[in-house]
Amino acid sequence: MRVVLAGTPMIGHLNPLLSIGRLLVANGHDVLGHSAGAHRERFEAAGMRFEPFPPPIDRDLSDLHQAFPELDALPAGPDKLGFLFRNAFIGPLAAQHASLASLLARHPADLVLSDNLFLGVLPFLLGPRAERPAIAFCGVTPLFTSRDDGAPNGPGLPPTADEDTLLDYELIKAFADEDFFGPIQGELDRALEAAGRGPLAMPMNDAGVALPDLYLQPTVAAFEYPRRDSPATLHFIGALPLPAIDMPLPGWADDVAKANRVVLVTQGTLANHDLGEVVAPTLAALADRDDVLVLVTTGGRPLDAIPGPIPGNARLARFLPYDWLMPRLDLVVTNGGYGTVNYALSQGVPVVVAGVNEDKAEVGARVAWSGVGLALQAESPEPEALRHAIDRVLDDKGYRLAARAMATRFSEADSGRRVLRLIEAAHAEHVAAAGPSPPLA
Repeated sequence: MRVVLAGTPMIGHLNPLLSIGRLLVANGHDVLGHSAGAHRERFEAAGMRFEPFPPPIDRDLSDLHQAFPELDALPAGPDKLGFLFRNAFIGPLAAQHASLASLLARHPADLVLSDNLFLGVLPFLLGPRAERPAIAFCGVTPLFTSRDDGAPNGPGLPPTADEDTLLDYELIKAFADEDFFGPIQGELDRALEAAGRGPLAMPMNDAGVALPDLYLQPTVAAFEYPRRDSPATLHFIGALPLPAIDMPLPGWADDVAKANRVVLVTQGTLANHDLGEVVAPTLAALADRDDVLVLVTTGGRPLDAIPGPIPGNARLARFLPYDWLMPRLDLVVTNGGYGTVNYALSQGVPVVVAGVNEDKAEVGARVAWSGVGLALQAESPEPEALRHAIDRVLDDKGYRLAARAMATRFSEADSGRRVLRLIEAAHAEHVAAAGPSPPLA
């Protein structure tokens, strides 16, 4: 099978695609990557061919504050999120669509796999099925489809059946639709119309799951709110395998084995422009704790980007081999990166989440709802709040037991084989419904 992987040029969006791409290559499929040229080596190291985006979309968006300096002046919340949607996702739609159409005309594919925010795929999904290959999305955020309780996605509101709270959610959603989701959907519809398609016949978050032939969500159903009417396209696939990276153990690896308790703090590889948000206050919170070894990974940032003093119980690295590290951890403190949280839970490690921007509030809400940790719902929590949350999760065995139960669900997912079966079935069903896809002009 010939597969094109078209991904938003952000590391957190590309990592799941690269994991699936490695599985496809290992099983004999021909895979061509399509993203910003800065990520060529990542695709080629995974055994794929690669063709970069054309200008002006051929740029890396992994450091959003570098790509969009205007973000520094925007407050956390709807203004910042709206700016990102307009500029990082909706803005490139037409150019992404044209680039992908040109690539498919030169390299016909049986299936296109994209992250769920690579919106350049949407015009294909809104056109004749016979004129496109099978299309699959891989989620890089919690599910944002319409909820049974009517709550809007974004603020991190927990599920409820309470009648008074349901009325509150109805009002909150009305305001969110008027102030944020409505205007954003309007801009998306205008971008689609400029590409000759659209408008969407349903909310954009529902469309992103319902329209493709297959939607892969890299988590387990137990870590997602139940929905009565989930689209048939939606499949939970567990945690995707980590890349096989030849990374030596840090020089302080023996300290991990000797420690009484080991806590990892990370802001991932995307929202790590300011390590003073979560990393520094966590170090301050645990600075006097001789019983806790605190490990820090900066996600590639220089170690001297960590503000404030580095206590004696801390060990630092730009990257760490998670396959070695996770089984040795007692807790992960994170700003709520979806991939980090899911991988920690797949290894039975409870989490403390801080973060409200992008999808972080929703990740934290699911952590609290499922009982696998605590969410502080603060972009830059105070050390005292962090210390209290960390102590509570470490000392209450219920969190560890809940995380281990979640890990059992992940182990049952059989991610690798399930993903391959689903992709091959989606292609077969597409061919049965539409016939082999001709090259796109």
